[in-house]
Amino acid sequence: MLDNNMKTQLKAYLERLTKPVELIANLDQSEKSVETLALINEIAELSDKVSVKQTHDDTVRIPSFLITNPGIDTGLRFAGIPLGHEFTSLVLALLQAGGHPSKEEQSLQDTIRHLEGKFHFETYYSLSCHNCPDVVQALNLMAILNPNITHTAIDGGLFQHEVTERNIMGVPAVFLNGQEFSQGRMTLAEIVNKVDTNAEKRVADEINQREPYEVLVVGSGPAGVSSAVYSARKGIRTGLIGERFGGQVLDTVDIENYISVPKTEGAKLAQAFRSHVNDYNIDVIENQSIVKLIPADREGGLHQLQTASGAILKSRSIIIATGARWRNMNVPGEQEYRTRGVTYCPHCDGPLFKGKKVAVIGGGNSGAEAAIDLAGIVEHVTLLEFLPEMKADAVLQEKLRSLDNVDVIVNAQTLEVAGDGTKLTNLKYKNRVDESEHELALSGIFVQIGLLPNTQWLDGTVERNRMGEIVIDSKNETNIKGIFAAGDCSTVPYKQIIIATGEGAKASLSAFDYLIRTKLA
Repeated sequence: MLDNNMKTQLKAYLERLTKPVELIANLDQSEKSVETLALINEIAELSDKVSVKQTHDDTVRIPSFLITNPGIDTGLRFAGIPLGHEFTSLVLALLQAGGHPSKEEQSLQDTIRHLEGKFHFETYYSLSCHNCPDVVQALNLMAILNPNITHTAIDGGLFQHEVTERNIMGVPAVFLNGQEFSQGRMTLAEIVNKVDTNAEKRVADEINQREPYEVLVVGSGPAGVSSAVYSARKGIRTGLIGERFGGQVLDTVDIENYISVPKTEGAKLAQAFRSHVNDYNIDVIENQSIVKLIPADREGGLHQLQTASGAILKSRSIIIATGARWRNMNVPGEQEYRTRGVTYCPHCDGPLFKGKKVAVIGGGNSGAEAAIDLAGIVEHVTLLEFLPEMKADAVLQEKLRSLDNVDVIVNAQTLEVAGDGTKLTNLKYKNRVDESEHELALSGIFVQIGLLPNTQWLDGTVERNRMGEIVIDSKNETNIKGIFAAGDCSTVPYKQIIIATGEGAKASLSAFDYLIRTKLA
């Protein structure tokens, strides 16, 4: 199951185990059970601290295996074979079950240890999903830290009947004690805040105690990280607040145009960003969203930011780098069937539509790439483009034309998403040339029509254009002194990672120039 290179790396990791780990496999005679046993036996051969035990229990998913310690029959379980993107989750689970400490904040780990009640989490993932590991790893850690918490990570492709029964049309999909809990990427802190009703107030109280910053960066994507690093290098008090570290980069699979890095993945680049930030004295506040900007009442005064939890942060200057989010179709039925057929990530959710008919909305590069990827999984793909012709690169269009199970329809205006109340079944669209209306029978719709800036919380403050982008000058200054903007949330053209990092550096340098030329009121 594992090649020699993977075995060598895993053996080195397993040397960090400080206590024995037991893998309890629940198997039958099926091919997947044989493969599961082969995998865990290979793991056990790499460390004398890892042992394997076999059971057969029809009340527990087959094939699956529990990662625990000898004498303990609770913890975290993998139902399926966690390779692909989930191999990292498997390695971390082995290490943490074996006593290797987590890098998560100690205060957060202590909160998890003291959670009261019984929590049984189930997470459905796909092996090609780059969003799933964060959720799987977070819940695995919770199961390790607290004996009242259990977690089963389930390969949706292998347990397809459960996916169908539970109407799962997007991953990661999390259930708590048998009830829907969440769908999509979540951080450990977000999960804990959702199950711990007092967590939000404690976080707000802690944030309110923080002294004013000289530069406070809002958003922890490429522009925000670059701004924070440049500011910290000036030796000034710098804060960085964001909902999820890495931003849109986390939703990007392959990155091949970030200069000096021939090829990487979004999650790896985000991890590199975090490592760079950790090298400096930057006060990082994670999993917090800003709902209001309160500009200073006079030049040189302190600007204020209010978080969704009710906390207030103050700073002499602010750099807004909140990035963008997926643009919606804004048609009837879209929100009703979001995660029940309407989705935005072909890499994550594509395997859930194996053998089914789907549509891709959007004929740019993202839409064309999505259609090409899906064509290898689903029965048929229909790509709908609003304009008279696709805008995707010629090489992508040529590839599309070579695929027998892809149809491209131009001049198509999406009208409505329809379903049976539990899942999507149809898409209605209009031919913009002859005004005729048509209907497609579908199981899934992948929306790939661009991004919207995350600036809705700025109403009545800084100037924005009709697209919602923050209007900035060549130095990233807004119309309010001491407030700057960078990256995809601003009017800078060409929304690219490398451009966002450069803009973040510019905004930081401009903020520093403002600080040294402006007296504190």
